[in-house]
Amino acid sequence: MGEGSETERSTVVTYVPAYQKSEWKAHAEELGMSQAEYVRTMVQSGRKGFELDDKPGDLEGSSDPSDPGGSDLETRVLDVLNSGDPHSWDELVEALSSNFEDRLEETLESLQDDNRIRYSGREGGYRVVDR
Repeated sequence: MGEGSETERSTVVTYVPAYQKSEWKAHAEELGMSQAEYVRTMVQSGRKGFELDDKPGDLEGSSDPSDPGGSDLETRVLDVLNSGDPHSWDELVEALSSNFEDRLEETLESLQDDNRIRYSGREGGYRVVDR
């Protein structure tokens, strides 16, 4: 893994606005997670390109208009759990995530080919091309 063993722990310190910490704390409590577990899980989910819906461009996992209650995600979670085996949060995230990183890379390449964005290492990332 690079730094230390898989079980060795290290501290990460970050500063966020008070309202954001409050939101994270409330969401962690709703999920029955500690704040540390919540932040760790959300960061890992983001790194995996967490995506809940197979529709291109839909990063929020929004419901089908015919099902405003949002049972699509519920159905997918139940399908994964129907194996009978327990699944950890990370296993569920992995099972429900799709090839987001590949799709993002293709989209960025396409936008660069169309000269709509550009990447600059000097500027530290992607930017919209001024027209």
